[in-house]
Amino acid sequence: MRKIKIHKPDDWHLHLRDGDLLKLVLPHTVKDFGRALIMPNLVPPVITTSDAESYRREIMDALDKDIDFQPFMTLYLTEDTDPRDVEDGIAKGVVKAVKLYPAGATTNSSSGVRDFSKINETLAILSTNNVPLCVHGEVVDGHVDIFDRETEFIQRVLIPIHKDFPELKIVLEHITTQDAIDFVLNTPDNIAATITVHHLVINRNHLFKSGIRPHYFCLPIAKREVHRQSLVKAATSGNANFFLGTDSAPHTIGTKESACGCAGIFTAPVAMAILAHVFENEDALDKLEGFTSLSGAEFYGVAPNQSFLTLRKEKAPIKFPASIAENELEVSIFDPEFDLNWKVID
Repeated sequence: MRKIKIHKPDDWHLHLRDGDLLKLVLPHTVKDFGRALIMPNLVPPVITTSDAESYRREIMDALDKDIDFQPFMTLYLTEDTDPRDVEDGIAKGVVKAVKLYPAGATTNSSSGVRDFSKINETLAILSTNNVPLCVHGEVVDGHVDIFDRETEFIQRVLIPIHKDFPELKIVLEHITTQDAIDFVLNTPDNIAATITVHHLVINRNHLFKSGIRPHYFCLPIAKREVHRQSLVKAATSGNANFFLGTDSAPHTIGTKESACGCAGIFTAPVAMAILAHVFENEDALDKLEGFTSLSGAEFYGVAPNQSFLTLRKEKAPIKFPASIAENELEVSIFDPEFDLNWKVID
């Protein structure tokens, strides 16, 4: 198969940042994706419905007027979140999901949750309104090994939340382990997981190949090869409870290549080319549309995009740029370290 046509994909986990960085990276999502769930961990974070409305206006103002793209907004959950404001945001159609960051788990997460008992009223509202709780699933205790944080979170935090709120829709985001896959497979259909492009490609060896390689550093951190293989199997299985959330997360090269480099990998420009490569290798191109365009939409209760996207496999490898830049900003594009022959042509 040298050409495939699918409903235009959605990205159910995307970082766009704000200001000039937003304007730099946004075009690389909207060219291939019809909608995206926008992460709220700005500085300051998107905590209230009013914040979400303002951020959505900034995104829409940055779009070319002829581009058909819909940003779905999330609220950053804190221990002080006003449940009534969340309910109001849902009623207005502004709030598509609420994001749970354990405090200190990832970029700009210092305002996140430490005492999970303080968010129960908000979780009850989400459950009643059938609105998903999106979870960055890692504990941050210093004594827990960084490679075990996801597994520990599932046992210590996620299973109790699911027990207390069995009807609550939960998306365990950017999963990295067999343990997370097993959790989704062994729970009802109101539990789902997103899988990133980069976690389908890299394992933890990529971080240390011939030195420390900061452009492969992300959180959750890449795990052993056996876990990567399990993620590929889950993504290409056709199981509708696994769908795409790229977690494309731009940082300037200077903030990546520093003494304390930022966590995040910018995959938006190459996401669909890499996914076509991965699914083709698994003889699963017929499952690509479900993973990218159908399953996430069904979970979030929206119809598939009515427009379509066509990918074509070229005989010669496609030469993607190593970075994008404008003025003083430069962002490195994820390098999968294999040839990419698939390209979006329409």
